[in-house]
Amino acid sequence: MSDLKQPEISFVETFFCSAFAACFAEFCTIPLDTAKVRLQLQKKTTTEDGVSEPKYRGLLGTVATIAREEGLSALWKGIVAGLHRQCIYGGLRIGLYDPVKSFLVGGDFVGDIPIYHKILAALITGAIAIAVANPTDLVKVRLQAEGKLPSGVPKRYYGTLDAYYTIVRQEGLGALWTGLGPNIARNAIVNAAELASYDQVKQTILKIPGFTDSVLTQLLAGLGAGLFAVCIGSPIDVVKSRMMGDSAYKNTIDCFIKTLKTEGICAFYKGFLPNFSRLGSWNAIMFLTLEQAKKALIREVYFD
Repeated sequence: MSDLKQPEISFVETFFCSAFAACFAEFCTIPLDTAKVRLQLQKKTTTEDGVSEPKYRGLLGTVATIAREEGLSALWKGIVAGLHRQCIYGGLRIGLYDPVKSFLVGGDFVGDIPIYHKILAALITGAIAIAVANPTDLVKVRLQAEGKLPSGVPKRYYGTLDAYYTIVRQEGLGALWTGLGPNIARNAIVNAAELASYDQVKQTILKIPGFTDSVLTQLLAGLGAGLFAVCIGSPIDVVKSRMMGDSAYKNTIDCFIKTLKTEGICAFYKGFLPNFSRLGSWNAIMFLTLEQAKKALIREVYFD
């Protein structure tokens, strides 16, 4: 038997490693995500003297305001729905990435896979995954969007399961796929930015003398993936959050036009810093956890 060997890991194993890594990253970073959603949903307010007074100011200011007014646990609002989302979305988008990538280039392909094949594979898997996971994303955003209510005003939802039930009862089953259009666009694009850029950045770093497939390399590649994802996906992310958090918009185009008219182009980059803080740290944690989990399961296959 030859000494030639290559790693092998099944789709099911990759799915569970990806779901675990995504859930762990979600739990660690959801306070930043909650702050991002509040900043994105915040609209211009004007006092009698015409001075605009936004309730939330910056990442740390938003986190502090939420913790002060609603309690520290409010920063983890939507965590159950978030974990539901990551189990499905995270597992599928990453688990399908390598099989789809291999399918696109063909089974006999040898060498570095072209970047456009990586991008296309990530676009496809991101779209498929979020089409399945959209209800979990909707519930997560609805729960995160609800701030401190005046005394005597009942909560809109009393938990994750109640949110699913209430939405279906009041708005119909199809309402669970509210915002599907911008969500598919956003997650397909962000997934391409994350997975393809992580793949490419890591591959580039490994060509630098002295760098190996180490924790540092994985962290740098994860941060790079987060930066690409935020720069490219922020406008779509704002539209998605507003459509899911506010039923006043008719459709994606209506939300885009109304936001542009009333608040200007900068509104599409609201929460950019918390978004990058969240996505950058999320990707760093997720990819590092994923790499370690896969290493624990990987098998070596020997060929004659």
